[in-house]
Amino acid sequence: MAPTVDGIPLNENGIPTFEDLPLRKSDPHHSAWGLYGDQDELGTLNRLTNERVAAAAQCEIKTGQRISLNWPLNAQPRRSFFQRAVFHQDLLAKPPMTVNDDVWTFNSQVSTQWDGLRHFGFQKEKLFYNGVTMEDIHGVDEKGKKSTVNGIQAWAEQGIVGRGVLVDYHSWRISQGEEKVYDSFDSVSIPLEDLKACLAAQGTEVRFGDILFIRSGFMASYATKTELQLSAHQDVMPHKFGGVQQSEDMIKWIWDNFSAVAGDQPSFECWPTQQDWALHEVLLAGWGCPIGELFDLEKLAEQCKKEKRWSFFVSSEPCNVPGGVASPPNVLAIF
Repeated sequence: MAPTVDGIPLNENGIPTFEDLPLRKSDPHHSAWGLYGDQDELGTLNRLTNERVAAAAQCEIKTGQRISLNWPLNAQPRRSFFQRAVFHQDLLAKPPMTVNDDVWTFNSQVSTQWDGLRHFGFQKEKLFYNGVTMEDIHGVDEKGKKSTVNGIQAWAEQGIVGRGVLVDYHSWRISQGEEKVYDSFDSVSIPLEDLKACLAAQGTEVRFGDILFIRSGFMASYATKTELQLSAHQDVMPHKFGGVQQSEDMIKWIWDNFSAVAGDQPSFECWPTQQDWALHEVLLAGWGCPIGELFDLEKLAEQCKKEKRWSFFVSSEPCNVPGGVASPPNVLAIF
């Protein structure tokens, strides 16, 4: 007999069809609460089984070439998007010994980041992954210990590790000439048909459990902006960013294929949302799917072009911060 959850059949990958979401009709739209148990804090990272990680390492690591995808923590030195506290370092000499310490303070989302399950809930229902409330997150027990439910520490235990695929949308779009208009600093959507066309042009096969990276062109555009231009953009509220389109087709594609998603832009999805719901709600609160933002994919794109393959092994170790909302990814792509 085929496996089921709450009476709903699961496919060969251990998930229900997209059309069967939400699993419980009383839960928010498209949610998969209960698929891995009501106390689960890994979400779609459950797709990164030992077998899939081992197969990815065997198939993808050929040359040992390693590429960092981390933007510097101080890449936004004066002001940041979404008014987040910028990185600050205190360098401390420790005389009389020839020794230094340093102290870092920063918002965990001011540079390359994984958004964790405490970051964004269903706005209408005011609920996070698996029905967790704001009160659950901000609560303390009878001994005064802070809650860690849905904290980033759950992802730190085994990391976000597996086969990565790059959709080099920026390069593909340029190859299409003026036909494809896109502005990283405007609310422009990247439709699914374009992502699929880019993958086809690259000859890249998507496999279940992959970690998706989309090079939208934000980092390339950011590098051309003056400090005055960036500041003017930061003054506009809400900020406007290009990104992945909010559509049923898009979220179905992500549900059917990926364990985590990431991009080079500050919001991953087109911002502000073009719908009455956001991808952040469905992915983070509905499925427990990590969203990566501000990933520096420029050198990765160069390496993929050089190797003529846009798949690779990914090793990411979020910081082990109990109750953390987000984390620098500490991420490498390995060829």
